Amino acid sequence: MTPQTFVPEPAICRLPWYLACVTRMRARGVEYISSTAISKEVNLDASQIAKDLSYLNIKGKTRIGYEASQLEEGLTDFLGFRYTHNAVMMGVGSLGAALMSDSGLERYGLNIVAGFDINPALTGTVIEGRPVYHLDSLKEKMKSLNAEIAIIAVPVEAAASVAALCAEAGAKALWNFTPFHITAIPGVTIQNTSIYAHLAVMYNRMNCQEKP
Repeated sequence: MTPQTFVPEPAICRLPWYLACVTRMRARGVEYISSTAISKEVNLDASQIAKDLSYLNIKGKTRIGYEASQLEEGLTDFLGFRYTHNAVMMGVGSLGAALMSDSGLERYGLNIVAGFDINPALTGTVIEGRPVYHLDSLKEKMKSLNAEIAIIAVPVEAAASVAALCAEAGAKALWNFTPFHITAIPGVTIQNTSIYAHLAVMYNRMNCQEKP
C-alpha cells in the first residue's frame, strides 16, 4: 500500500509513532488494537489517531479495533518502510559515520551504500562494510551505486555546494542534517532536519519551566 492521495505532513509525522506502538503491542500478543489503546501509549487524542489511520483505508471493527497484524503491515507499506531506498552519506565525520553505522535505519528502508568526503584520512576507508570515496567521484559513482537519496552532514559552509552537486549527480532526495536550510531544487525532494533547531526549542522550554 502506498499513499496515493494528499496526506497532511503532520499526520505522516505521527504515523511512525503509531507503527512503533502497534509493533510493541503485537510483541505482547495483542491481536486487536483500538485508537483508544494507541492513544494511551502515545498520549494523543484518540479521534486524531482514528483520523490519521483513515488515510490507510484499513477498516477497524466496532468496539474491537484494528487487526494488529493488518495495521502493522498497512502502516509499514504506507510509510514506505518496506521498500529499500539506497542512499549515500555526504560527509563521514562524527555524525555521518554514526549514521552509516546505524543498522536501525535499514529497518525503515534506508540503506546507506557508501560515503563521500574530501578528507584524505577518511577517503579510501570502510565504515561498517561501506566504502568511503572522494567527493570528486560522486557523479561517477552515484549511478553505479543505484542510490537515489543523499544524506548531507558536511560543514555548514559546504552544504549548498554539496546539495547542488548531489542534484547534478542524480539524487532524487536530500536529507539535510546541517544548519543550512536547503531551498527548492527542481525535481529533488528536500528534507531539512535541524538538530540545532530542536535543541533551541528544548532549551527554551527548559528556561520557561525554570521561571517562577
